[in-house]
Amino acid sequence: MRTSVSRSGGFGPHSGPYIVRKRLGDSMRYFVTGGTGFIGGHVVRQLLAGGHEVVALVRSKGRARELANAGAQLAAGDITDRESMREPMRGVDGVFHIAAWYKVGAKDAKIAERINVEGTRNVLDLMRELEIPKGVYTSTVAVFSDTNGKLVDESYRFDGKHLSEYDRTKWLAHYEVALPMIEKGLPLVIVQPGLVYGPGDHSSVRRSLVQYLQRKLPVVPKGSAYCWAHVEDTARGHVQAMEKGKPGETYIIAGERHSFEEALALAESITGIPAPKRRVSPGVMRIMSKIMGIIGTVITPPEDYHPETLRVIAGATYLGDNSKAKRELGVDPRPLAQGFKETLHHEMKLLNMPVDDRPKGGLSCFR
Repeated sequence: MRTSVSRSGGFGPHSGPYIVRKRLGDSMRYFVTGGTGFIGGHVVRQLLAGGHEVVALVRSKGRARELANAGAQLAAGDITDRESMREPMRGVDGVFHIAAWYKVGAKDAKIAERINVEGTRNVLDLMRELEIPKGVYTSTVAVFSDTNGKLVDESYRFDGKHLSEYDRTKWLAHYEVALPMIEKGLPLVIVQPGLVYGPGDHSSVRRSLVQYLQRKLPVVPKGSAYCWAHVEDTARGHVQAMEKGKPGETYIIAGERHSFEEALALAESITGIPAPKRRVSPGVMRIMSKIMGIIGTVITPPEDYHPETLRVIAGATYLGDNSKAKRELGVDPRPLAQGFKETLHHEMKLLNMPVDDRPKGGLSCFR
């Protein structure tokens, strides 16, 4: 049985034309943006495994063969081209808007606003116009910027200068696009992941872990801390938000809080490979960022030494409390010790390094 939609009423205090009537467990048809990405790919696979139909928006069908082989229907299009999404989205039971631009230290940051802000506006405007019964939008705890060591909840709001273009443009999409549309009645649930890791990652986090395994990670920034969640658990949080989330609500679906120093100490206890001994203070990192900013006017610095990259890791803490998501959605991220073991062993195999599953001793606080 498909979701039925009525044009009378709305969700709680959010007036609007939508009432959704469905039975949990029904087979649904979902439209997903970002399905070829790290989180989105796992969301698509979990939806298909749950017996649902998935229409995945892709810029290139040739690069999305894995999704097609898994059973997803591919629709050529782009979130920056609103009309390319119209027919694929028409008549679906729900929308997952996961696609985003993420790159710290990019040369041209204008693309960030086009994708993260205007792309989000396109998806949500079309969802409203087509009267889609429910949507889940992927925001991020990065909209809170550096929380200065505090574990904040969904009510927290940061209105200062952001450390990166990603943070800034995701803030705009969250507070100036998604929330205003919710206030006008759009049946949307917002989820906020933290740091997402796991096999298949291609972010700077994965690059740092590979450098660590190769003993090429030069230094460790002091003070930087994140809420770490495995990609499978993050994807599951999206599905749970669609199934159980209340339209108009925001849920932090981040994982455990750990500093980068703690994460590398844990990695050492798993692999036996020593973590770098040299630590760099936030103050030194900020000075380096300013110096690289000057150098960057003459030559383009490597991504790892881009001023924006150095600012983001200069003791910044991106921390969000997932208590609400645990309570209302059933979100339950695995411990970092469990997820890190799988992730590090995956990377070691890719590097043709021997993998020893025997415990290396060490950190009782992670057990």
